Amino acid sequence: MSDAPISFYDQVGGHDVFVRLVDVFYEGIAEDEVLRPMYPEADLGPAKERMLLFLEQYWGGPTTYSERRGHPRLRQRHAPFTVNPEARDRWLSHMRRAVDAVDLPPLMEATLWDYLHRAAYAMVNTFEPTGIGPAAEGRAPLA
Repeated sequence: MSDAPISFYDQVGGHDVFVRLVDVFYEGIAEDEVLRPMYPEADLGPAKERMLLFLEQYWGGPTTYSERRGHPRLRQRHAPFTVNPEARDRWLSHMRRAVDAVDLPPLMEATLWDYLHRAAYAMVNTFEPTGIGPAAEGRAPLA
């Protein structure tokens, strides 16, 4: 028996819950005319994997993200892209749908949503109109 606290990752159901969250989120991204161009890979699979690994690690799961990619540096990784309030709000709408799909207990849902909401606001880097802009071409993919 261990005295170590149980991670949020384990409390909500671990890997399967985060896979579902990311899958539902990227279903929305795939159809979003504003956000989809921010993912330069033809297949969203690599972006899904990066987000899954990041979220799992952030919430106390495996540390695979850092082992493969180093420190997350979220603001730096998103800097080449036009992340304005419209993009943020679209991102949040897809993420809201994903959070609702995993059907967490209220306190856990609120905890997860609070982080995602704050993170989305922190990624805003311009108030210019939406578009990926020339700075994004040839840059590393998100997350």
